[in-house]
Amino acid sequence: MKISIFGMGYVGAVSAGCLAHDGHEIIGVDPVQTKVDLINSGQTPIIEKDIGEIIEKAVAENRLRATTDGIEAVLATDISFVCVGTPSQLNGNLDLKYIRRVCERIGCAIKEKRRYHVVIIRSTILPGTMRNVVIPTLEEYSGLQAGEGFGICNNPEFLREGTAVYDYYNPPKTVIGEIDTKAGNVLADIYGKLDAPMIRTEIETAEMVKYVDNCWHAVKVGFANEVGNICKEIGADGHKVMDIFCQDLKLNLSPYYLKPGFAFGGSCLPKDLRALTYKGKSLDLELPILNSILPSNERQVERGLNMILRKEKRKVGILGFSFKAGTDDLRESPVVEVIERLLGKGYDVKVYDRNVNLAKLVGANKDYILNRIHHISKIMVESMDEILEHAETVVIGNGSPEFCDVMSKVRRDQNVVDLVRISKEPIGEEAYDGICW
Repeated sequence: MKISIFGMGYVGAVSAGCLAHDGHEIIGVDPVQTKVDLINSGQTPIIEKDIGEIIEKAVAENRLRATTDGIEAVLATDISFVCVGTPSQLNGNLDLKYIRRVCERIGCAIKEKRRYHVVIIRSTILPGTMRNVVIPTLEEYSGLQAGEGFGICNNPEFLREGTAVYDYYNPPKTVIGEIDTKAGNVLADIYGKLDAPMIRTEIETAEMVKYVDNCWHAVKVGFANEVGNICKEIGADGHKVMDIFCQDLKLNLSPYYLKPGFAFGGSCLPKDLRALTYKGKSLDLELPILNSILPSNERQVERGLNMILRKEKRKVGILGFSFKAGTDDLRESPVVEVIERLLGKGYDVKVYDRNVNLAKLVGANKDYILNRIHHISKIMVESMDEILEHAETVVIGNGSPEFCDVMSKVRRDQNVVDLVRISKEPIGEEAYDGICW
């Protein structure tokens, strides 16, 4: 394919070299003449393992050249990758002036073309940038409509400095955000030989993925450092602790616990967080990540409560109020917290949970209900049907399988607030409201 790449910085130069190495005809575009001259002389404008040899060979074989003329590059190619920088402004927001400038140039060039052109944004941009900045700018300067007159995709990169060439050919995933299948197919053909999952999705999802990746990596570094700081003070080996931690691939390093939803609860997580952060305070350690987890969890409880309050219906029915499905444990259940706040505001609440049966409760859990939240026992009902008959707002509090078909049972005048995503498939009904979806 004939491809132009805007921005000969880190991502652009690696992408240009690797695409040329794969046999494509590449034109690199950059306003800095020095970078253009380096590439045209067969030299790399960046320091990165293997890319120098790749660029040298690609230029020698006439598969890679560079120019400062973006219009000429678009007219001579069928696909344009945008790899320009998106630096931070003083307030933390992205500076999109380079994205806008390149899109203006590409739009002007597309206006002069007679054939379909695909624009691929590889720069890291916040969700909404494609629809609010990129697409409107391209449409304004080209006079064409995205998805019809030209193709548009978002294609986040996952390249680490120092191993970028290896990462290009061995990506953890290939993500294509698209608004039309035709453009997505073009990009899928380019990456077709890579041994990695290919994920084709909405452009907003693709934009968000890169931020989630990088923020999660930052959290991991900060978390490991805070653990290491505690370990040093108590005389434990932080590396050994984290090595053992990382051997658990079922829970610790896995998709488990990484689904958006309601707050955590139960007898372990809150208690152990409080104990460890207390230990940190006693050691005079600042642990901002660990110390922020419980407050963050409390904000999620408030979010769920506010969703119910915004429905402005006084009769509320709760389906599932143990801290997770398949247990009768109510200790520190976030749903119990919501119930108590609703009762405190004078709401008419009824609750149902098949696993929470007072006659069968024993030990600590029985004591917790009878002595700590005895008032909730008075509003418990025996069936889901009783909840549906009573409620104006139905709240799904845990993921018990018996709640999966609740949407087929609710009346038209009822609202549903889902705290657990009871269905994997999106529910488009107006009465349905998910906490994170």
